[in-house]
Order: sequence, then structure tokens, then C-alpha cells
Amino acid sequence: MTEALIHKTAENSGHTAAATQPVESSAAPVPADIPLSSGDVEAAVHAIADRSRHAARRMAMANRAWKDRALRAVGTALQESTESILTANAMDVAAGKANGTSAAMLDRLTLTETRIAGLVSALENLANLPDPVGNVVRGQTLPNGLRLRQVNVPMGVVAAIYEARPNVTVDIAGLALKSGNAVILRGGSAAQATNEVLVRVLREALESVGLPADAVQTVDQYGRAGANVLMKARGRVDVLIPRGGRELIQTVVTNSAVPVIETGEGNVHIFIDESASEDMAVEILLNAKTQRPSVCNTVETLLVHSGSRVLPAVAAALRKAGVRLHTDERTRAALPASIESEPATDEDWATEYMDLDLAVAMVDSLDEAVSHIRTWSTGHTEAILTNDLSNAERFIAEVDSAAVIVNASTRFTDGGELGLGAEVGISTQKLHARGPMGLTELTTTKWIVQGEGQVRG
Repeated sequence: MTEALIHKTAENSGHTAAATQPVESSAAPVPADIPLSSGDVEAAVHAIADRSRHAARRMAMANRAWKDRALRAVGTALQESTESILTANAMDVAAGKANGTSAAMLDRLTLTETRIAGLVSALENLANLPDPVGNVVRGQTLPNGLRLRQVNVPMGVVAAIYEARPNVTVDIAGLALKSGNAVILRGGSAAQATNEVLVRVLREALESVGLPADAVQTVDQYGRAGANVLMKARGRVDVLIPRGGRELIQTVVTNSAVPVIETGEGNVHIFIDESASEDMAVEILLNAKTQRPSVCNTVETLLVHSGSRVLPAVAAALRKAGVRLHTDERTRAALPASIESEPATDEDWATEYMDLDLAVAMVDSLDEAVSHIRTWSTGHTEAILTNDLSNAERFIAEVDSAAVIVNASTRFTDGGELGLGAEVGISTQKLHARGPMGLTELTTTKWIVQGEGQVRG
């Protein structure tokens, strides 16, 4: 994939003993006067990564109480800085509107007092969660007396590339800190003013409790070139997490030399089985489609069993809520003439709308529903609404997505809603992490072998 595309997508879219001594103040942030040569940008980003690695070693030594104190300090600082955050965010939103940014992207870009309060609440929830570092995954004593333990340890330096999501700046930083990592952020130009304030708040809060400010850094001041250097910083950065639309994610996956945890787009399906009740179907579909349509776990395709009688009520409720229906021929034939819809195409079955649009198809069996999902799903989240236990069990067994839900809204595929605290993203890959990525997913493991003089024969 071309470098131009990288530029386009980046812009548009074992626990050691507890540390007891304060950590010295970290180096000052990189100045905003951006070097123009590619060599200077590379050197500057590498310097940021090197400082992150130093900070990561310090973070790995911090005990839970220290890290939780930092998270609460960040929450307090966010509350105290609400006015300056919202002022910067208003500048970003105004620029987005002037540039013709989509409504869905503007929704993701926008912060409000309520959303900032939600970030503070998420940080408090994160502080209340157990520390994953030092958790014993498994262990045993061998016949020769060697004692083995596999334990969770921090990744080290975690980088994130995302777009128009200032909440992600806080979410990823909070998760990285709690799991003992340092983080390098590339939040894109759409949210640059907001992220500049957020990063400053985060760094000052860390220093206020004696942790290194360089545990949170950004390469936003180096723009597109900085993002490209970050993707190639293998050996300096331990893992890279892209979060955004398909184009951004696939660009990072294709071009990164740093190991990537792939977060995926959400072409999410709900299947209404023949036995599902009307009240439950209406309530769940309204929540899954309209509660916040711009996020990745909103439903994008509805599959309805031909024997079900709930379709007219569900469609009427969705239309009343402003949802535009894209239907196949059988669905249109089953709907009253008063319910408007437009013909669906293969493009609709493949589309993550992230808006008040919903593709609707009629199927004759669970097998047909599963086949449709296998053809068009991105492997994010699928749900079945049913009162048939056998069908629920078959759906769980046969649908291969990161999250499979029975009789509940797809909006629950979220780290906070599932008790994981804030989340880095929803992974649709199958290596290391899958589904909502929380604290444990930002750790790796190491083996600890303790002996009493044993040698191998």
C-alpha cells in the first residue's frame, strides 16, 4: 500500500518488588516546531520511543497502589481541566465541520461534560480492578524439584494509531499505566487540539504522583511522517494497536514492522429466530442500532426468520427512531406499505454504516442465517434472539466471531460493560487477544524457574 494512503488514513480518519522511591521527573515534551527533514523526524520519534522504553522500565517497577494513585490523579486532573479540554475540542469539531467530516466521525470526535465524566468514571473503575502484573497463569513443580511459574508482565512500550477519538487517548493511556506499560499516541489531525490538552493533563498528573511523564507521549507534532516512523520502530516499540476505520487499520497492518494487535471494524449482525418475542426484539434492536450508532458494536445487519411475526413491529419502531432500512425483496414484501425501505445490494451486506442505517434480510433457517454471517461478518459481534435453547447453543457453536451474544444488545461488546475497565479496542484477530482488549491483553508472560542447584542430565 502506498505511503500516500498511509498519510491519508492517518489524517482522516512477574511482578517485581514494589517501588518505594519517587521517580525522577522525565524529559520535557518534544517541542512543537516540527523538523522538516525525514531524517530529523525519524531521529525525534526514535528519541521519543527511547524515552518511553526508559519510562516503561520504571512503570514495570510500580506497585498497584502507586499506579492506582496515578489513575485517580489523572481523573481529578481531567475534571479540573474540563473547560480547557472542551475549548480545544470545540476547535477540532468546528474544523471537522468545515472540512465536511461525516456525522458519525463528528460524534466520535466530540467531547462533552458528560463524556469527560464518563472517562473519569472509567479511570476509577480501572483503579478498582486487580493488577494483572504478577498474576500466575500456571505453575508446577517438576519431578526434579524445579519450581515453574508463568506470570503476566508488562508489554513495555505500547503505541496506538487512531483517528478522531479523543476518548481513546485517555482510555489507552489509563490501561497502559495500570498494566505497567508506557504508551506512545498518534491521535490524528482531526483531534489534535483536544489531544494536545489531554496529553499535557496526563503527563502532569503522572509527575504529580512521582511517576515518569514520559510514560505518556505523542508523535502528533510530527504529523503523517511521525506515524510512518512509529510503524517502522521495531525494537523500540513492542506492540502497535490501530483503532479506526478499515482503511486505517489495514494500512497499519500492511505497513507496520512493529507487531500489531489488529482491531477490526464491526459489521455486526442480529438474527431474530422464529421463537423470539416481539417485545424483546423491539427493545434490543432499538438499543443496538440507535443508542449510539457511530460505534463499532452497533448492529448493521438484521436477519429475520421467515417464520417470525415480529418484523413489522421491529421495522416500525426502527423507522420511528429515524433508521433507514435497506431490505431484500422478501423483507419488503413482508412489510406494510406504510414502512419505507430501499432495496439492499451486496454492498449493504458488507457495509459498516456507523449511522442510522440498517440492512435487513429474511432467512428460512438458522443454517441460512449462519451462512449469511459467515459470508459477510467481520468477526466482531453477532447476536441471536431466541427462546429455543437448542438454537442458541448451535448459534454459539457455529458463529466464529470475537463475541457471540444471546438475547441481549450487541452494545455490550465493550470493555467497560463487560467489567474489563476501559478498553484499547475490540480485536477481531485470533492471536494473543480477541474481543474487548483490557488490562490482561496489554501484558505478555514470562517463565520463572527456581531451583536448588539442578543441572540437566
